[in-house]
Order: sequence, then C-alpha cells, then structure tokens
Amino acid sequence: MTSVISWNVNGIRAAEKKGFLTWLAEESPDILCLQETKARKEQLPAQLVTPAWKEGTYKTYWQSAKKPGYSGTALFCKTEPLNIRTMNIAEFDDEGRVLAADLKNVTVISAYFPNSQEKGARLGYKLDFCAAMLEFCNALQKEGRHIVLCGDYNIAHKPIDLANPKANEQNPGYLPEERAWMDTFTQAGYADTFRHFCTEPHRYTWWSYRFHAREKNIGWRIDYHCVDNAFLPMIRESSILADITGSDHCPIKLVYTE
Repeated sequence: MTSVISWNVNGIRAAEKKGFLTWLAEESPDILCLQETKARKEQLPAQLVTPAWKEGTYKTYWQSAKKPGYSGTALFCKTEPLNIRTMNIAEFDDEGRVLAADLKNVTVISAYFPNSQEKGARLGYKLDFCAAMLEFCNALQKEGRHIVLCGDYNIAHKPIDLANPKANEQNPGYLPEERAWMDTFTQAGYADTFRHFCTEPHRYTWWSYRFHAREKNIGWRIDYHCVDNAFLPMIRESSILADITGSDHCPIKLVYTE
C-alpha cells in the first residue's frame, strides 16, 4: 500500500508553527504533496528540508515561484523518485505551479491551480493552465504511466462540492468555465477518487477564515486526488482529513496498491 497526502498549507513556515512537523511524523505518508508553500528551499530550516519520519528522513523537492512569498509546490518522498519533473512551461513553472515525481509506473503530481480571481481577472491564465495540465497528464499516460493528480484545483466541480452553490455561480472557483473544464477532464478519462467512494454532501476541504466558516462547515471541496480511469481499481481509500488544522485547507489522503 502506498499513501499519498495532499495539502495546501497556505505557507509552509506558518504551518510549521502550527504543528506541521508533529502531524507529519504521526501521519507518515509515503508521499506528501504540498501547495502554496510560499517559500524557497534556502529560506527554510533544516527540519523542513529533511523532515523526519519513524525510520528516516524524507527526500524533499521544491518548486518555488519567482515572486517571493507566493504560490509554490513541494513533494516529500520516503523513497527517491525515478525522476522529478515540472510542466516545462515557463508561465506556469515561474509561479511554482507543478512538481511531479515518477515512481515505478505511477506519476504523482502536486499541482496548485491558479485562482481565477474576482471578476475572472485571471480566468484566461487559469484555463490555459487547465488545458496544459490535461495535455501533461495525457502525455504521461502515453509514456505508459498512471496518473495521480493531487492538489488544490481551486474549482468546486458540482453543487454538492460547496455549501452555497447558487450564491457562488459567478464567483472564482465556481465559474461556469471552470466547472466545464472539470467536466472535460473527467470525460477525458480521469476520475475524482473522493466521489468514487463518497457521494455524501457537506464534505469540504477549504473554509474561509471569515464568519467562523469552518466551525459552521460552510466550505468548498476544491482539493482533489484524480487518477486515470485505468488506475481507479487500485485505489483503496480517498478521504478528507477535515479534523487537521493549520491552514484554511485540510489535507486529503489517497491509498493505492500497485
């Protein structure tokens, strides 16, 4: 069994102060995908660069944005990947949007999808990223690899995935164009693993810091583990770790067999 956890930590240094390393040692996933790290590797203390687990230390990989304190992704792996890759597209790599690890026949991707922003100010950039991501996943499949696309997609796909769908139809993260891309992605042969196991409402991964939203569970499900359909039979668990605090997002967990 291989466990993969994905978490938008909203600043790795802030998360560390809120117990991130203690949580990591206890949970001990085989692979940890982080988004919105907001730091370059050289800015981090040693315990974040080589964090410990019960039998050793993680190998960590960082893809930071050129803009200081912005965006960024990371991967923590118990065993060294065969290969580490980015999208190899400057406009996305410059914002530290994607970091991928090839592990045997599976590529695990940590992705921080752009926020389309108020009035769709970055919707074009977001949709370009989404299109490039689908091409990236398809190309990996052509190499004979399975896909685990982890991360903060910044999209609630369907009405069940947010507390107030009607009120948010023109808001970033639930724009018609964003939801339509999720339709395109899933129709292209990729599965939302959480919904494969759970069809219940009120299951969210992000809550605003305002209005006591988390206490009231007024949230959005915008963090996903999606896999190619051929890999879906190997997925044993896809869950939301809603009790874990330290960010405005909570971690999500996937377990697969090979």
